[in-house]
Amino acid sequence: MRSALFIASRSILLLCCMQGMRALQQAFRVQPDNVTVVDGGEAILQCEVESLSGAVQWVKDGLLLGPDRSMPGFPRYSMTGESNKGEFHLKIEHSKLEDDAPYECQVGQSESSAGIISHTVWITVLIPPRKPTIVEHPENVEVVWVAGIEYTLTCQVTDTKPAAELKFWKSGVELTGEDSSSVGGSKDKLSSMEAVIRVTPQSSDNGRRMECLAFHPAVSQPLRTGFTMKVLFPPQPPRIEGYDKPEVKAKDTLKLECKSTGGNPLATLQWSKNDEVLSTSWEIDAATNTARSLLTMEVKPEDNMAKLTCEAVNEVTPIPLQHTIQLRVVFLPSEVTILGSPRGAENKQITLSCFTTASNPPVQIRWWLGFRELNTTEVTITEASNGGMVTMSNVTHTLSRDESQQQLTCEAFNEAIRYTKSHSVEVSVYYPPQKVWVEGHPENMQLRAGNQLKMTCFASGGNPVATLTWYKDNKSVRDAQSPVQSGKIVSRDLIIKLQPNDNLATYMCNASNQAKAPPLSVSTKLHVQFPPISMEITAASKQVKRGHSLTLTCTAGSSNPIANVSWTKNGEKLKQFDLGKKRAEYGGESQMSRVYIKAASSDNGKRVSCLAYSYVLAEGVNTFYRLNVLYPPEFAVDQPKLVQAAEHSAALLPLKVSANPVEMSCNWTFRGEDLVREKTYRHHVKDGGMLEIWNLTRADAGEYGIRCANAEGENSTVVQLDVQYSPSIKSLADPTEVDLGGSVEILCTADANPVIENMFSWRWLGDEEREIDASRQLQEGPTGKLAFTDAQRTDAGRYECLVNNGLPPPAKGEVRLIVRFKPELQKGVHLSKVAAFGDGTGFAQLTCKAEGIPNVAFSWAKNGVGLDLNHPRYSEKTVNEGIFHTSTLTIVNVSAVNDYAIFTCTARNPLGLDVFDIQLVSTSRPDPPTNLKVVSITHNSVTLQWSEGFNGGLEQKFRVRYHWEEAQSFMYVDVFPPQATIFTITGLMAATPYNFSVNSLNAMGESEYADGNAILTVTTKGSPPIIIQFPEGPPFPEPTPAETSGLPLYLIVVLAVVGGTLLILNSVFAGCLAKRWKGKNKEKDGVEGKSKEKEGKYNYIPNCRNYEAALVEKKKSLTFFKLMNYQLLFWCCRLSLTELNQYEDGELINKAAKQTLLIDSGSDLSSSVYESVGEDSASDFGQYYYHSVKDYRPSLYTLPEDSEGLSDGRSSYVGGRFTQRWNSYANSHDYEEVKDFSLYEDAGRIYSLPASSDYYQSMVKQNGQVSLMPKDDYKAAYPRRGKGPTGWEESVRTYESTAFHLPSTRTYDVPFEMMGELV
Repeated sequence: MRSALFIASRSILLLCCMQGMRALQQAFRVQPDNVTVVDGGEAILQCEVESLSGAVQWVKDGLLLGPDRSMPGFPRYSMTGESNKGEFHLKIEHSKLEDDAPYECQVGQSESSAGIISHTVWITVLIPPRKPTIVEHPENVEVVWVAGIEYTLTCQVTDTKPAAELKFWKSGVELTGEDSSSVGGSKDKLSSMEAVIRVTPQSSDNGRRMECLAFHPAVSQPLRTGFTMKVLFPPQPPRIEGYDKPEVKAKDTLKLECKSTGGNPLATLQWSKNDEVLSTSWEIDAATNTARSLLTMEVKPEDNMAKLTCEAVNEVTPIPLQHTIQLRVVFLPSEVTILGSPRGAENKQITLSCFTTASNPPVQIRWWLGFRELNTTEVTITEASNGGMVTMSNVTHTLSRDESQQQLTCEAFNEAIRYTKSHSVEVSVYYPPQKVWVEGHPENMQLRAGNQLKMTCFASGGNPVATLTWYKDNKSVRDAQSPVQSGKIVSRDLIIKLQPNDNLATYMCNASNQAKAPPLSVSTKLHVQFPPISMEITAASKQVKRGHSLTLTCTAGSSNPIANVSWTKNGEKLKQFDLGKKRAEYGGESQMSRVYIKAASSDNGKRVSCLAYSYVLAEGVNTFYRLNVLYPPEFAVDQPKLVQAAEHSAALLPLKVSANPVEMSCNWTFRGEDLVREKTYRHHVKDGGMLEIWNLTRADAGEYGIRCANAEGENSTVVQLDVQYSPSIKSLADPTEVDLGGSVEILCTADANPVIENMFSWRWLGDEEREIDASRQLQEGPTGKLAFTDAQRTDAGRYECLVNNGLPPPAKGEVRLIVRFKPELQKGVHLSKVAAFGDGTGFAQLTCKAEGIPNVAFSWAKNGVGLDLNHPRYSEKTVNEGIFHTSTLTIVNVSAVNDYAIFTCTARNPLGLDVFDIQLVSTSRPDPPTNLKVVSITHNSVTLQWSEGFNGGLEQKFRVRYHWEEAQSFMYVDVFPPQATIFTITGLMAATPYNFSVNSLNAMGESEYADGNAILTVTTKGSPPIIIQFPEGPPFPEPTPAETSGLPLYLIVVLAVVGGTLLILNSVFAGCLAKRWKGKNKEKDGVEGKSKEKEGKYNYIPNCRNYEAALVEKKKSLTFFKLMNYQLLFWCCRLSLTELNQYEDGELINKAAKQTLLIDSGSDLSSSVYESVGEDSASDFGQYYYHSVKDYRPSLYTLPEDSEGLSDGRSSYVGGRFTQRWNSYANSHDYEEVKDFSLYEDAGRIYSLPASSDYYQSMVKQNGQVSLMPKDDYKAAYPRRGKGPTGWEESVRTYESTAFHLPSTRTYDVPFEMMGELV
């Protein structure tokens, strides 16, 4: 297709040229030339046209690229240059293989000129080679080759243009002779090259590079690939050094070294001796490229002519390389040995041989007998192993008696090497013994069987000493003792335990030795007495039936003397018949006897004994015969007749029966039926015929029959089975009802076996623990009763009946006792009123709660008139929960005119009714509490309790007010939790009277004080005494003149100095404490009136007075050290009073009262730091600050308070009631804000009360107490309320003006926990 386009373009251009011949002809100023470019490079073909009038475009391999200079569709192609100058250069960026083609620059015809075409040029694109690869090995690895072996390498480079040239280099030297071939590449115009070469590495190539290089015109430097050659080659043959002498001596130490140089890897060395490996350790010296191995060996005689070899080998050594040396060892014989016996009879010849072990060189031998050399010898020398020589000599000699025990010596020697070694034996000459005799028992002595007898045989003379042998009736005795030699005399004991066969036996002793002479002998005969050697009973038959007779015969074996025979059965002697005696073995006599026995079943298996007794020996022998009596089954006397078992368990009915023969059959029956048959899974016969019954039921109780039979007959008996079972409750009267005050019994009937006494027990199931009196728990057979007389409401509830007859599990059942009673309404002052707004928009709920059984019905009335509950403004809801019943009356659109009235709630049931009035009122201040009383008293606290009143329809809180004689104002404590009706006031002084009262508060105001403003006077208990203990011990004795004179002078001086120093230090310490205490009092109380204040403090703290009194009273009698202890305790006590708390000296902190002073109610009660809140405009809450107690000055809102005057009389708490009340004054005052560091404890008396009676209105004495009543014109304690009387002291401290005031009615806008008050 490209050729067709080319021809068409040429034709068109030719026609254009012919038409424009007459005009100015276009011409090429510069024509393109061939260009070579590397892949990815830039190629430019130049084309410049003169007199341009037509369109210029390039042709690539016949394809027109278009006249547009940007050549759309060919992003890498463009025409560069200036068009007005006729420059149309073709620029190709990022050349690729596809750009390798012929190109032409064509100019189209115009009106004035024909078209022209440049000559064809080529762009040659060079494709550089990638890194060549060696087919056989990866790049940059270590390739192991063996020197001298030819290897083939193939190097390839692919897809290049033109083909690359490949060369091989080894160790930096170019190799020749490679075979190269080119093949086509993966694309047209690409080619791949492969070169193959054969390489034979040498040892010098080890560690060098083998490379393939690719040369190509597109790269300036050849591309390389290759690997490192690791050439393996064998080492040099080894060499042994250190063996320089021609021979070595045995036991010398030989040190040899083997070396091998070169090789890759270095050689592995090994030592061997006569082809046996000695050592495989070696070391390498990399600096000298040498392998070494050291061999240290101790030379032994057997190493003579041994071959030592060192072998060197590595991975490429075809056979091990060796170096061998042969050792020549000089060694002496290790042993000299004499063969043959040096013993013989006198005048007889002996022949002996002497030889040595191998030696190099050989030795000579000579013989010595005592000190005399024997010359009748014969010497021979023979070769031995390892190149040694063995020397041997024989000698013959005739023995004489005087040569006995002389030494015969064989001596081996070599004079050249000064060597000698010998071996000796002792010569022994034999001759017979001279005499033999026996010692032991006297002749004809009567011996007794079973005793031990010792006989000793003696022999004297002879060489060697005689051998003694004992014989019994010419038979050797083997258990004789070992011989004992003493000099030339030898003895041998024979100890025997006498047997019947020793009677009349002959014992003989023979004496002989190696001298071939007849033995000497001596003998003795024994006389032994023995009981019968056997006993045997024979019977006429092996078995006998019950009631038949049996004959037994007893034969007593041989005895010396003869024994008497007797019979016994079960310890009873039987009548016997003697059958005579006869001669028997071992020189004794035997005897026979017979008895006749009538068999009974009880005799079966019993023994009949036959005894043969010798009165001479006082010893007897017996035997027995076991009777085999046949009889039918018989049941044992102790066969059980009654078996008890628990229900659902297994029962085992025992069977005790005997019979002979024992093979018998037994069959169990129950109610006339066989028990053990097919498909009876609960009845099983166990071993011995016992019957086991599984999973017992009550129906299994009854009589069980057992019948047993054998070949002799049959018998039967019965067993009673009693099935016991745990209890179950058959009936329980639930519920049981009784009227209040009536009598009733709760019945609980059980089914159980056995029924036992005290089987029933009752338990209260209420919340509280309650014991039930045993007298109320009754039982009649299987029925238990719980009796109630005069039933009360507290008796009502759930009870549990527990039945336990000893078989688990016990049965339990619950029953309710219901005590019926008429309705009882909940009543109280706080329940008698309900508050609601009467503006017609609110609602009120009146609640009436009652208790009663049966259910209670409610009705309501208003002002005595029944209430119509169908009215739309009234609704009622009744809830019944057990004995509790609630009726709630809801009134909507409460009107003060119509609904502020008394509503009557009536609760009734069949037993009666109850009525309660509830008044609907408007919201108001709370009613005062009632029933204020004391719960407990300690030395520093009082616990109060009261009953709450009506809360006025709002949430109420309580406040306790208290006062004591020295206090100038009341102390107030807010109760916490606020609604609690019991509270403890702490921090009180011991043995001090206090006046208490309590009132309630809500958002509308506060109530009067409890019980009509009554006060409760309580005196706290005294402080616990402080007990001072001194060390116990005897008093110091008065020193005697002798003792006084014995005390050294220097010791007296030392003791005096020490005592004086301690006394001075004690005084200084006490003075410092006193000064500190006085200083604190001056800060608090000022200059005046300090003595009174101190006395007041001591009145509050009697314990310090105890210390002071003890110090004064016992000062003279106390020792020096005890006096110091008293002083320290006294001053520590006084010091502690200044640090008790921040309220008042000597007074413990009232934590509850302290909490009312805290801005934050969550503060720690024991903390000495108060919190205050700073105002912050940016938040709704203040920011907390912390101040010391001494520096805290809170701004307290003004609160109304009753006048501080006292009533006409002081009340006291006597007998649980109040005796006097507080006076209430109409004119009350507000607290001012206090601007003083001492917040409470320094409030003090503003004026000192005069001692005269002008101030007091009256003096009342009641119950032993004096009460002072102030006059009516007294203006209270504060100067702002009025001026003090003339002549009174001016106040030491005065109150400043109030910082700001809030209306007293807004006091409760502040949260309760954050209120602060002056107390």
